[in-house]
Amino acid sequence: MWGGGFAEGPDELLWRFTVDHSDRRLLLDDVTGSLAHVAMLGAAGLLSPGEVEALTRGLKAIEAEAGAGSFSFKDSDEDVHSAVERRLGELVGEVAGKLHTGRSRNDQVALDLRLYLRRSAEERVAQLRGFALTMAAAAESVGETVVAGYTHLQQAQAVPLAHHLLAYASAALRDIERFEDLGRRLDVSPLGAGALGGSSLPLDPDRSARLLGMANRFVNSMDAVAARDHVSEYAFACAQALVHLSRLAEECVLWTTTEFGWITFSDALTTGSSAMPHKKNPDIAELTRGRAAIAIGHLTGLMGLQKGLPMTYNRDLQEDKAALFAIDDALAGALEAMGALIRSAEFHPSLPDSSVTALDLAEALVERGVPFREAHEAVGALVASLIADGRTLSAATTEDLDAVDLRFEPADLALTEPVESVRRRRSTGGASFASVREQLRTLRDRLG
Repeated sequence: MWGGGFAEGPDELLWRFTVDHSDRRLLLDDVTGSLAHVAMLGAAGLLSPGEVEALTRGLKAIEAEAGAGSFSFKDSDEDVHSAVERRLGELVGEVAGKLHTGRSRNDQVALDLRLYLRRSAEERVAQLRGFALTMAAAAESVGETVVAGYTHLQQAQAVPLAHHLLAYASAALRDIERFEDLGRRLDVSPLGAGALGGSSLPLDPDRSARLLGMANRFVNSMDAVAARDHVSEYAFACAQALVHLSRLAEECVLWTTTEFGWITFSDALTTGSSAMPHKKNPDIAELTRGRAAIAIGHLTGLMGLQKGLPMTYNRDLQEDKAALFAIDDALAGALEAMGALIRSAEFHPSLPDSSVTALDLAEALVERGVPFREAHEAVGALVASLIADGRTLSAATTEDLDAVDLRFEPADLALTEPVESVRRRRSTGGASFASVREQLRTLRDRLG
């Protein structure tokens, strides 16, 4: 492919160090780009109709082999591009040498990555949609179950468990939006940029873009082959979605503990201990946390890979694919596994401590014109006195209320029930049963 000016072939050490086979998953994308390139060359008069027919026939055969999983790579294939060209030569003969007319591996791999990311982004969006609907189904299944909402991992306010679960569906919607928004920047064809400066041949990049179904073509040939910000942006979208899954995973781990006891997962989706017969471990959740951490490392690596590179292509960029594919695979696997884990869940949380209604008592005073800071101090004093007596907030009496603030009323004692706290919630988007119903409606509308 590049050895015409060299007196000897590549040393085994060079080959071993520089060849990376991770790009083999770009096989279908490479064929897609090559088919468009051949059609453009034919329209530009750079290939005869017979040559276009032969090359297209051969590429279609490779496409079929790729789809069937029967395409055979060889150790002598330096990368996916050389593998396609080598196989094309086996199928159609010497005319395969014309495939690379007006093209460089620089704009070729840039295109392959964009096609791969465009296709993968659609797959991740579909998975995220499914995951959001899984969380919605879980929220529906728990009905009006009330639990403690936490800040600083301390019980804070009473909330519907459904509201808690729907928080992750809400995050998944933003993850979907990130992938969808990224699609606009992926939909740009770099084909025709060549090695870095275009070509003296009458290429038609606009036609190539149309043949690929891409909305735009490059405007600067150097940027077209050097840019990898779309790769790091895709990686960020994956990593952020994994961070959301990792937060859910952490809660799943907490909720399965004896101390919480909120949730039980299917035996088929948990593991045991080789030493302790009683153990039932949420390994899917734990591995999701771990893979989110590794994905963050890969994202950092992708950013660092680009920061010191002069224009245009440098071989350093070969390293982007292994990191990118690792992040993409981690998200795809975690969405599948965490979705299955949630679908297997049985929820049985305990009622929260009545202290989660403390804010409701303070707000009852606020509605009577008491400044919030005074109300906050009064309820704080009430809670402290009850704790000193070994009692909970739900055990408070009218005498206890009067002892801290005479503006309390006997009916305020009913506010110390967590379920009543949720029923009284009125603010838009807050943790109320009405809010849960509205969130579910909006989610179904958004996801169809």
